[in-house]
Amino acid sequence: MDLKASLGVSASGLRAQSLRMRVIAENLANQDSVAQTPGGDPYRRRVASFKAQVDRATGATEVKVQSIESDKSDFSRIYQPGHPAADAQGYVLKPNVNGLVESADMKAAQRSYEANLNAIEAAKSLTMRTIDLLK
Repeated sequence: MDLKASLGVSASGLRAQSLRMRVIAENLANQDSVAQTPGGDPYRRRVASFKAQVDRATGATEVKVQSIESDKSDFSRIYQPGHPAADAQGYVLKPNVNGLVESADMKAAQRSYEANLNAIEAAKSLTMRTIDLLK
């Protein structure tokens, strides 16, 4: 694999993990958001999914965003009859965001991002060594 292709693969990984971290940050920011109207739905967790796609110019397989979809899991219900978002029975729906899961996902995305940065640095270092040898 040549330098351009290896940098392209790592760059696509950086873009994918950056998007993943933005989606996770949005989930964490809204983990306590409730509906604006009584009985309404609160914030619904979002999840980014990716796919491998071959770049025809370089022949390398890169990471592309397939979709950002809402998580269809159920909301939790908490009994708070005086809350403005409570339904007729006094229950408030809470977002389906679990802070621990999001934190673990964020850490995994961060590690993947760092791995892609290290791959770019390694490719750059190998190229510089090759240039030094050719001098």
